[in-house]
Amino acid sequence: MSVEPDTEAASRTSPAGARAEVGADAGVRRSPWLDIDWREHQRWVVVDGQPVNVIELGPQRASGLRDGDAHGQAVQSVVFVHGLAGSWPNWLEQLPVLAADHRVIALDLPGFGHSPMPREEISISGYARLLDRVLDQLQIDAAAIVGNSMGGFIDAELAIAFPQRVERLVLVSAAGISTYADPRTTRALPTLRHLERTLAAGAAWVASKSDAVAARRRLREATLNLVVAHPGRLPAALAAEQIRGAGKPGFLQALQALAGYDVRDRLPEIACPTLIVWGERDRLISVRDADVFEELIPNARKVVFADTGHMAMLERPAEFNALLEDFLGE
Repeated sequence: MSVEPDTEAASRTSPAGARAEVGADAGVRRSPWLDIDWREHQRWVVVDGQPVNVIELGPQRASGLRDGDAHGQAVQSVVFVHGLAGSWPNWLEQLPVLAADHRVIALDLPGFGHSPMPREEISISGYARLLDRVLDQLQIDAAAIVGNSMGGFIDAELAIAFPQRVERLVLVSAAGISTYADPRTTRALPTLRHLERTLAAGAAWVASKSDAVAARRRLREATLNLVVAHPGRLPAALAAEQIRGAGKPGFLQALQALAGYDVRDRLPEIACPTLIVWGERDRLISVRDADVFEELIPNARKVVFADTGHMAMLERPAEFNALLEDFLGE
C-alpha cells in the first residue's frame, strides 16, 4: 500500500505555519521548534495497511545501519507518544533539543492527529503492538520510550509485552492506575457516546480556530485549564498547536480503552530503568498515581514538578528536557 503525505493538510497544521499567524509571546524565549519546517521531517509508516503519521529528526540512517548514523556511530533513539486528545506536536519543545544527539521520533496514534482511524477497535494492547511494528519499520531495535497520559500507559504496556524494545521508559502523568474503572468515566461514557457527533463537531470547530483562541489569553485559559496549570503562561504559538490537535475521531474509543484496561498487577514486569514525571497540580490524573508507579515498577524513580499540571513537558520545557537528557545519559 502506497501512502503519500497530505501536503495540503501538513501546511494547514504544520507548526512552522503557526509563526506567521500567532508568533511567540513578547518576552518569551524563542523556542527552536518555531524555526523548523516540519514537513521536511514527516513520513508515513504503513503497518498492516494502517498509515501512521511519523515525525523524525536527528542523525539519519544514510549508511543503512540500524540505530546508527552515517559514520556507523551508535545513536540512541527516543520515541515520544502523545496522550488522549493529543498528537505529535505535544512534544514540540523536546524534539529539536533532543535531536542534537539522538534520533527522535514522534507519531500520531491511529485516530489522532493525521493518522486515520484503525480498522480494529482501539485498545491499549493494540496501540502497543502497533508501536512495536512502527519501530520495526523504522529499523529501531530498541529505544528510550517517552509517553504522556495515555501515551505513558501505552509505553508501559510496550515495556511489558515487548521488553526488548524498551531501553528506558519515561512516564509523564501516565494513565493506567486511577483511570482504570474510574467511576467518573464509567458514568460519563453513555452520555459521551450519545453526544459523540456533537462533541466532536464542537472540538473540531475550536481546533479550526486554534490560532485565534490561543492568541487571547482568557480563551487559552478556558480551553487548556484542565491540562495545564497556567495556560496563560504558554507561548501562544505553542498553545495553538495543542488546541489544533483536538476533535479527532479516536477520542471516545481510546477513553473507553484506557478506562477498561488494568495494568497494575503487571507493572512489576517492567525491567528497564523508569523515570516517572508528574505535575503537582495535575487536574486530570492525581499525583498520587506517581507513588503507585514508583512502588510497583522495580527500577523506578519519580520527579514531581511544583505548580505544574498534566503536561510538564510543555509547562516546564527547559527543566523537563534537562531531566530527560540526564536520565538518557545514565
